[in-house]
Amino acid sequence: MLEVRRVNAFYGDSQVLFDMNLAVSSGEVVTLLGRNGMGKTTTVRTIMGIVRTRSGTITLNGTRIDHLPSHAIARAGIGLVPEGRQIFPNLSVRENLIATARTPSRGGPGWTFERVIELFPAVGTRLASAGNQLSGGEQQMLAIGRALLTNPLLMILDEATEGLAPLVRQEIWACLGSLKKAGQAVLVIDKNVEMLAGLADLHHIVEKGRVVWKGTSAELRADRSLQLRYLGV
Repeated sequence: MLEVRRVNAFYGDSQVLFDMNLAVSSGEVVTLLGRNGMGKTTTVRTIMGIVRTRSGTITLNGTRIDHLPSHAIARAGIGLVPEGRQIFPNLSVRENLIATARTPSRGGPGWTFERVIELFPAVGTRLASAGNQLSGGEQQMLAIGRALLTNPLLMILDEATEGLAPLVRQEIWACLGSLKKAGQAVLVIDKNVEMLAGLADLHHIVEKGRVVWKGTSAELRADRSLQLRYLGV
């Protein structure tokens, strides 16, 4: 579904991605792992067209998207839950959800307002509240719901549970499990390796702007040295 092939990207004259390779197939949950500052969020920004590629290709369902503006990439079928959530603070919860909602581009029931509220009942109780009146956990649920209502082919979550209370984190992990069961393709960045290993199909470890390891959850768990070498503080 998504293929990032030999992508190089720069901030000004400084190169930040070096022959980045990444793929997500339909229905897969795939991770980007790595320490802070290693290029995970930059990879997401490059996929979304916020950072432009200098070379390499990014395709979605076989169609190149690396030359498109960000809004066109979103319309092509990628829903982003960005780091820091970035909901609209002065819009109500209901307005946040419906502002970018669209009908599914493929068959099936797709994501509807009612289905998102069923997934996140806590959000349903705050529909009249402004976005900036929600807790961090409620804002993250709202951001996920907003992305789902674009009916994406692929959803990307950048720092899925960062800064959230433990109980809220568990709710987010349960949500991701539900999305996997529903066949939603997801690319997720998070630091909780153990939870990701129980959820994801494939993992990529990023070091200094390139993928230095790729493998399954079983392979990640079997090699503890990987966590010490690339993921430990």
